[in-house]
Amino acid sequence: MPKTGMEPLRKRALIDATISAIGERGALDVTMSQIAGRAGVSSALAHHYFGAKDELLQATMRHLLSELGADLKTALSKAHGPRERLSAVISVNFSATQFCPETVAAWLAFYVEAQKSPAMRRLLIVYARRLHSNLMSGLSAFLPRGEAIATAETIAAMIDGFYIRRALKDGPTDAASAARLVEDYVKLRLSRTR
Repeated sequence: MPKTGMEPLRKRALIDATISAIGERGALDVTMSQIAGRAGVSSALAHHYFGAKDELLQATMRHLLSELGADLKTALSKAHGPRERLSAVISVNFSATQFCPETVAAWLAFYVEAQKSPAMRRLLIVYARRLHSNLMSGLSAFLPRGEAIATAETIAAMIDGFYIRRALKDGPTDAASAARLVEDYVKLRLSRTR
């Protein structure tokens, strides 16, 4: 008989094991059996909770999005004014939890998977829209709409680019350097408006 209350714990263990396995391999070519083994559960239980591997991968992506969203919500609630909002968005994207090697590898693998999986593509569209909205909430106070949109797109591309470089171990691999470079761009971009 299953233990009451274990399902959320086991699901979370499977999601954590998925991130770990993807981080180690750098790709989504891990099996449910390998993930279940890492999580300390049977393959049958993993299938019971998530069905197919695709469903576990989608749950993992939703989990990463949820964590990022919660971190952003906390950081934005402490920000005073639009410029601090921009810094909060940048800081969270390069925080220790978000910019760790396993999470970065998972994001990169999900970007690749989104090329063929409509469900993953939808999740990445949600992420991109949230990032854009959060950046616009700060940039709109300083720039005309068209310029704010272009600047938000550039910042988003820089964030994604540093994630790719981190995954490939090319360029600045520490979060502080990456965040500083994005902040330098923001400072330069906003200084042109005065």
